[in-house]
Amino acid sequence: MTQPIEVDLPHKLGKDEARRRIANNIHKLQEHIPGGAQVQTGWTGDQLNLDVAAMGQSVTATIDVMDDKVRLKVLLPPMLGMFAGLIQGALQKRGGVLLEDHSK
Repeated sequence: MTQPIEVDLPHKLGKDEARRRIANNIHKLQEHIPGGAQVQTGWTGDQLNLDVAAMGQSVTATIDVMDDKVRLKVLLPPMLGMFAGLIQGALQKRGGVLLEDHSK
């Protein structure tokens, strides 16, 4: 059974700017996952769907972009379920990097 994690990242950017920044930064996700992760992404409206494969495990996630927050939803496979608390904490601490502006 999968272990779901949800994290909200509040922002004051508005939906369009938050979506633009996430689109510009999502390629950096691979740098934060040990073991040579492969990340596949695709947008459906204001939701980014992710499939991440690393160290023999696959993780499915979504990023919902809203006017005042971004909601990260991650479904961990059973083998990673015991690390749910650590992963949730890391998402809360480092998830804001998705909203940084590196266009300047």
